[in-house]
Amino acid sequence: MKISSDIIKVYKDVHIWVGIICGLMLFIAFYAGAITMFEKPLERWATPPSALAPPPPLEDAQTLLAAVLAEHPQAAKRYAIVVTPTPDQPARVIWAERGKGPRQFTEYGASFGADGSLQTEKLRKAKAAQLVDRMHQFVGLPLPDGVARYIMGAVALAYSVALLSGLIVLLPTLTKDMFALRIGKNIKRMWLDAHNALGLFSLPFHLVIALTSVGFALHTPFYASQAKLLYGGQINWGEHEAPPTGTTPLPAHVLLERTQAQLPGFEVYSFGFQQNREGQMEASVTGLDVRHGARGRTVMQTHLDPYSGTVDTHDLPGRMDGWGEAVNAFFALHFGSFGGNPVRWLYVLMGLAGAALFYTGNLLWIESRRKKQRGAESVQQKRSAWVLGCLTTGISLGSVAGISATIAAAKWLPARVEDLELWHQAIYYAVFFASIGWAFARGAARSAVELLWLAALVTVAIPLSSLAGAFGIAGAWSHTGSWPVDLTALLAVPVMLYVAHRSQLRLRQGHKDSVWAQSGQQPA
Repeated sequence: MKISSDIIKVYKDVHIWVGIICGLMLFIAFYAGAITMFEKPLERWATPPSALAPPPPLEDAQTLLAAVLAEHPQAAKRYAIVVTPTPDQPARVIWAERGKGPRQFTEYGASFGADGSLQTEKLRKAKAAQLVDRMHQFVGLPLPDGVARYIMGAVALAYSVALLSGLIVLLPTLTKDMFALRIGKNIKRMWLDAHNALGLFSLPFHLVIALTSVGFALHTPFYASQAKLLYGGQINWGEHEAPPTGTTPLPAHVLLERTQAQLPGFEVYSFGFQQNREGQMEASVTGLDVRHGARGRTVMQTHLDPYSGTVDTHDLPGRMDGWGEAVNAFFALHFGSFGGNPVRWLYVLMGLAGAALFYTGNLLWIESRRKKQRGAESVQQKRSAWVLGCLTTGISLGSVAGISATIAAAKWLPARVEDLELWHQAIYYAVFFASIGWAFARGAARSAVELLWLAALVTVAIPLSSLAGAFGIAGAWSHTGSWPVDLTALLAVPVMLYVAHRSQLRLRQGHKDSVWAQSGQQPA
């Protein structure tokens, strides 16, 4: 079926303007999302070492818990017993106390000293990984979560429209342009081929990401509507959960034995406990079954009866009903939480390719509106093209440099400041907004080279911080098992330097009538 040129033009306009409006926000979401594929190694890399004594055996967890509750009775409201302590969860018993904000909690850990006395410590969990994840979830917006979430939902819906409209635009020339990548003097054609190839061959991936992002961002109104229309005003989330059946929770090692008996192949990480309104204890088990994809990025979680050890399995992959398994598979495709490290590295590449898709879309728009120089007469480009060029350079490279800078600072901040979250945010946004200002001050062409050098400099500071930690320099530290963070940074630096070199060549040798040329300064 032949599509008329008028329809193609309408869909092309939709594709262009949706891309222009949302593309730079999606660049941040995809770049940060690629980094979050190794969120747990990043948390371990950025979490300072604990001063607590080594955790006691799991069989002694109840004795430790009793000592904690004797000195800190408020811990009974919300605590966890860790089965396998790690650098980012170093204590056997961890509890949370409410902070100043409505959803702010401070975590504490406990152990027994060499003399048998109780040791407690405020756990300073890494905020760098949390900030990068927030950049991914809320497209880098420095707004309250409730506001940013709905904006992200709108961006994800627009992103879906851009994908479908772009496919319709490409359909008439699909067979001719599918494998074309014409590199030459026609810059517009080169960027169009690159953009089309990235979008077409990763289309299924992008559709899954777009639709699941809408679900994540707008799940509250979705569930509210569902409850009102189908469940008489309220969804009973706990209908599958067995009610508490005792007065004293089982010891952690007994819970572990019973959980393993019910869930063969499921590796238990921790048990969480929380008092309900009736004063009875509710519990959950957190872990991972590598044979199934997880609905979250790194763990699976479900309820269990702390008095009998009975696990509520309906929330666990492999034990859900058909609809539940379908939904779980859909979300696992978003997080890449299946297939181990090979799939994670594949998702890193797909995330970076997605960021490149939005970046090339902006370059294509700029090149398509470039006034061509004829003869010796100088040409002044449109202000809109110059502004979008500066925004593309400043926002894209500013987010890259800002994320690297705040991660690199994670090794140095804990020994020097108290509020880690505030400082990580301050570092990121300082670099981000300074980069945007630099792009407008220097122009898109010059600032692209300079900001790429900045990004490479702060990225190489990440493995250098680990090296400093290995030698115990200035309060830094180094953990085993967090090598993916340093390896990824080392792989990224040569790429940034190569792109900076190519941008420098384009600056000197490219079209003189382009905003990317050395003469491409701000229009009068």
